[in-house]
Amino acid sequence: MLTAYYAAHYDTLLVLISLLVAILASYTALDMAERINATQHKAAALWLAGGAFAMGVGIWSMHFIGMLSFRLPIALGYDLTLTITSLAIAVVASGFALWRISQPTLPVLQLSVSALLMGIAIAAMHYTGMAALRMTPGIEYNPLLFSLSILIAIAASGAALWIAFTLRKNRPHMKRARAMAAVVMGVAIIGMHYTGMAAANFPLGSICTAASEGIPPGWLALVVIIVTLSVLAIALLTSVLDTRLESHTSLLAKSLAVANQELTRQALQDNLTKLPNRTLLEDRLNQILHKAERTHTRFALMFIDLDGFKAINDSLGHHIGDMLLIEVAQRIRGSIRAQDTAARLGGDEFVLLIEVTEPEDAASVADKLCNIINQPFNIDLHTLGVSASVGITIYPDDGQTPHDLLVNADAAMYHTKSTGRNGYHFFETSMNTNAHNQLQVIQDLRLALERKEFQLHYQPKFNTLNGMVVGAEALLRWQHPTRGMIAPDDFIALAEKTGLIVPIGEWVLDEACRQMRVWHDEGNQHWKVAVNLSAVQFSNDHLIELVQTTLTRNDFPASGLILEVTESTAMHDVEASLRILDKLAGLGIDISIDDFGTGYSSLLYLKRLPATELKIDRGFIRDLAQGSNDSSIVAAIIALGRSLNLHIVAEGVETEEQQTYLTVLGCDAMQGYLMGRPMTPDQFMDAIRTAALVPTQVELLSTKNMPSGSHSATIQ
Repeated sequence: MLTAYYAAHYDTLLVLISLLVAILASYTALDMAERINATQHKAAALWLAGGAFAMGVGIWSMHFIGMLSFRLPIALGYDLTLTITSLAIAVVASGFALWRISQPTLPVLQLSVSALLMGIAIAAMHYTGMAALRMTPGIEYNPLLFSLSILIAIAASGAALWIAFTLRKNRPHMKRARAMAAVVMGVAIIGMHYTGMAAANFPLGSICTAASEGIPPGWLALVVIIVTLSVLAIALLTSVLDTRLESHTSLLAKSLAVANQELTRQALQDNLTKLPNRTLLEDRLNQILHKAERTHTRFALMFIDLDGFKAINDSLGHHIGDMLLIEVAQRIRGSIRAQDTAARLGGDEFVLLIEVTEPEDAASVADKLCNIINQPFNIDLHTLGVSASVGITIYPDDGQTPHDLLVNADAAMYHTKSTGRNGYHFFETSMNTNAHNQLQVIQDLRLALERKEFQLHYQPKFNTLNGMVVGAEALLRWQHPTRGMIAPDDFIALAEKTGLIVPIGEWVLDEACRQMRVWHDEGNQHWKVAVNLSAVQFSNDHLIELVQTTLTRNDFPASGLILEVTESTAMHDVEASLRILDKLAGLGIDISIDDFGTGYSSLLYLKRLPATELKIDRGFIRDLAQGSNDSSIVAAIIALGRSLNLHIVAEGVETEEQQTYLTVLGCDAMQGYLMGRPMTPDQFMDAIRTAALVPTQVELLSTKNMPSGSHSATIQ
């Protein structure tokens, strides 16, 4: 006898809503998988719990809305306990799925077992929900469709697990892939559900016992839809916000990492040349030293100083100097091996660390460095030339500590400078003594101004025709408390290298103007004082202001001051020199071109200089004799000076023959040991008062206490 069944139908709108919920639940599951994979520890556990609840509610509500879309000609209701049980099964199944795909790997066997368990769990959720109808007699299921629904559940679970595991990482275009996968998963879940619904048969005369005491379906569909969509929306919104927060945090972390990297780079790298700086050099030096100790090997430390860089930097400006240093650093970097270290200590000083087998290896590298640095540099339309002075120490022969190696290499470098520059020398013990002496001189030099150890001596200048004193040249002397009188040749170069020449030069200018003001007040208003300007002073931006301030402070007329600039300094950067000299001449100061004839003057530029005086270098006067080459040069200089309306002064006059010959040639003024040595102010005035000066014979100005010396020294 055939059993008759109720004819069932579906609410199309609710079916479509159930499909939408299935797709949304699938997308939520995929998104939760990504969040769990992106977080760790406690945060991952929270996302797993929240994701399981949201995903479980989504799957269950899809199932429940599908059941609510099912219509029979009898009243229906749902048992609360079984309904909640089916929801719990969905949440547990979702939690299992999310946990499974959060694992590092998903082998085929584990995928198959997990798909089986999850498929059975989803089928159990579905048929538990069906049992919540509490039909009497019970629902009859078509065995074929029943089995098919379970197989669909298992297959859909396997596909969902594989898709979620594959798409769990956040990659480009992943959102679109997840959306497409969610549609596939949603259709699969819907297929399982409606296959299971199709397997259910309700015999005629069946009643739903839950209709009277269970949950009525009338308002239930709306509540379930609203609650489900709210849960899924909250879950997705939370995920999106967390993703953005994580992305922002990641960007901040990357920015912080970049900032830390930049700070580390700045702390360990020279900003200009990008070579390691002193800090990193010390670290590398310690590393190579410890390695050499362990392996009983050698390494070389080279201290490099550029010859001629200071003049370029002072005359052409720091911008050109910086560009030159960058080019030098590139040449150094390109000439060493990858395992070697080239560092910049500051200024124009560089250090190399290289592993060597024999000292000859270091000599080969040093020779290569000198050659490549000696090649011309083309910087901003300037062709510039510098050379390298290199000092070399070998570990462990020349030092066993970083300090000793550096100090000794520095001493070897200074020895190279003192013996002609543009080369290299290995350290020798005798160099250390010289280096320490030089260091002590520099330290004493820094205190000499404060301790008032400097003195000015004055060498008189005489009119050639009448023998009258027309002024004096101020010459610097250093009366050291323990070393005695130190010759200028022993400290002027160090003063220029350390920059101390600037404050020392300021003192010289001020003291010379002060003393000449005293002599003017004593009735010698026609005297002028000559002060030498070093190249460093001449390039100082505040030179004009300094001269003006000094003249004002001492109430000394500008016409009483002569500033002597060497020919090489004036011609180094002619245009810049012209600007400075024009400003000085505009103050009323006389400009004297010192050591004339020793440089490479251009007459085109010489006639543009606002000079009033030429000083013939003492080198031409020393061997001056009738018919010599020097006499021809001196005669030419005097003729040139007269054609340019310049006052001609000869320095270094030591014999009457030189005096007579210069007078015949037409020299305007002279100074030298024949007429007067450099003297203290008191000795100077005593000599002037006691000397018998007549137009035809200029006698030697001398006293028993006058300082002796082979030549005068100036700040130049």
